[in-house]
Amino acid sequence: MKAMVLAAGLGTRLRPLTDDRPKALVEVAGRTLLEIALTRLKSFGVTEAIVNVHHFAEMVIDYLKSNNNFAMRIELSREDILLDTGGGLKKAAWFFQENSGNDAGPFFLHNVDVLSSIDLALMVQAHKEKRSLVTVAVQKRESSRQLLFDEHGQLCGRVAGRDREKEIVRPAQPLESLAFSGIHVISPRLLPMMTAEGVFSIIDTYLCLSGQGEKIAAFRADKYYWRDLGKPESVTQAEKEMREHTQFVEDAERLRAAKDQQEINRLGEKLGKAGKAISG
Repeated sequence: MKAMVLAAGLGTRLRPLTDDRPKALVEVAGRTLLEIALTRLKSFGVTEAIVNVHHFAEMVIDYLKSNNNFAMRIELSREDILLDTGGGLKKAAWFFQENSGNDAGPFFLHNVDVLSSIDLALMVQAHKEKRSLVTVAVQKRESSRQLLFDEHGQLCGRVAGRDREKEIVRPAQPLESLAFSGIHVISPRLLPMMTAEGVFSIIDTYLCLSGQGEKIAAFRADKYYWRDLGKPESVTQAEKEMREHTQFVEDAERLRAAKDQQEINRLGEKLGKAGKAISG
């Protein structure tokens, strides 16, 4: 399986941690965000990944080389200007279209600055079962930007901006507001549908395609631990969580290896409660 890790951002919110390094190389409990993202993806069967780079790009290249690419095939997508999530994926589309083209299986798109226990295997399974074009991990939590889904988990719009006005692309009632968690499962047939050029958000593309009838589905990740590591205080909190809850890592590994559905549910709920207790 393949993946793209979005790591090109300037990491402005993470300053001063990013004054002398890219966001991807900020450390949490002795491990870089890039290592955490890549090794977690690898644990779910990803063997090939592409990482977009811009800010301190050479440092990322040297870091990957010194770590033998974490025993994966890793390609770099250099962005002379930041292309945002949609533009970044479009520039890297060749990586997912080589050999088998649009008939290949789904791939992951993963922000480098999120830490989670989300079961990515279950997410892929849900994506395939629903035959979705895209599946996005979402949670019921506070966020300045909310996506709107209907009762079937189909993307219908968003709420954003200071006035919190709703942008509806697929009318339905009722609609539920859910926060996006920075993890996507994408079918390669999305790639030729991305008609925007240059700098653009992937969410804009999703909304446009949903309005045209394409299935952009929610994967409810409420029971899983999740943290945005975009600010220094978030990194500090994540390190505290790791120190105070070493059992979390062990349970996450058990969850990954579990085969029995009851055990998967039990561990998922346990991890979710632990995360809420820590951050609340």
